[in-house]
Amino acid sequence: MNDALLRSLVPSVLAVLVRRGADFAAAEDAVQDALVEAVRAWPGEQPRDPKGWLVTVAWRRFLDAARADTARRRREDRTEEEPAPGPAPAVDDTLQLYFLCAHPSLTPASAVALTLRAVGGLTTRQIARAYLVPEATMAQRISRAKRTVSGVRFDRPGDVSTVLRVLYLVFNEGYSGDVDLAAEAIRLTRQLAAAVDHPEVAGLLALMLLHHARRAARTAADGSLVPLAEQDRGRWDTEAIAEGVGILQSALARDRLGEFQAQAAIAALHADAPTTEETDWVQIVEWYDELIRLTDSPVVRLNRAVAVGEADGPRAGLAALTALDAALPRHTAAAAYLHERDGDLTTAARLYTEAARTAPNLAERDHLTRQAARLNTRLRG
Repeated sequence: MNDALLRSLVPSVLAVLVRRGADFAAAEDAVQDALVEAVRAWPGEQPRDPKGWLVTVAWRRFLDAARADTARRRREDRTEEEPAPGPAPAVDDTLQLYFLCAHPSLTPASAVALTLRAVGGLTTRQIARAYLVPEATMAQRISRAKRTVSGVRFDRPGDVSTVLRVLYLVFNEGYSGDVDLAAEAIRLTRQLAAAVDHPEVAGLLALMLLHHARRAARTAADGSLVPLAEQDRGRWDTEAIAEGVGILQSALARDRLGEFQAQAAIAALHADAPTTEETDWVQIVEWYDELIRLTDSPVVRLNRAVAVGEADGPRAGLAALTALDAALPRHTAAAAYLHERDGDLTTAARLYTEAARTAPNLAERDHLTRQAARLNTRLRG
């Protein structure tokens, strides 16, 4: 059975149920029940029309739940007749569903979390990591969001900024996490850019393209992570870089700077440099200053500290790190890198080992472990 096929069908099946009158929480439960049934039934014989099969089974599950819940009898009376099995319309509802999940009754943070869980396919743990909060806290936030929108009519879609935040986090999880969602995030952002004239939509698309252009060079043949400084820049996708830079330049010309445009400008400076040493680190620090002004994000401050270490020397970078919370994700790894640059290999090896223990994914953990082993070998030699 094709698990990827099942995951790809979830947004459109969920959208069909919502359009037919199911409230969001009940629709999500019905789709999950249909997926469980598919896992049981499809290994024997996959249906000719997988989406139509899922729509039919999910709708039946929704109707069964509605009939069993007396508090929803009024909704049951208004529901349409059970649809006959058959092909469902070949319409991509995913982007529309992103907007529906960004409902005005939810805070932006809750809307993003709910969409990532229900439509993006991310686990609660992955979403919690993106938000830098405990998994239990995120589970409660998603549960509250489901209760809030339960029974709400989805006739007031959310705003563009919330949808952009969702797409950004989905891309990040696909780019650096355990689930390959980056290409899907780019596809949806292209759709959004074609439909909405907004400089931050263009900025996010440019950012995605510039980062995705480096994807082929980010891992070695054995699957190990290759840091930016060690990547074979000849493997970068020059067409994607050119497209991203062109989109970014058009967005910046409108003089309505936002955080995604600023991040894309940093990515463009990396893409433009023939080597790490030739990177315009001074300008990158300036763009990080703009990002701090726009977001005041601790993660941005951490990245700025590393850039300061490249522009002004590792001790300047370490000084910038001291003002930040040491519990910040990747703080220890950044400190290890800057200590190595400063020649303190003993401290760097110890910090690489500490950072490996809390790495957000297997690839980073293995990379940090190898860095520690490399320095320990040099120290013993």
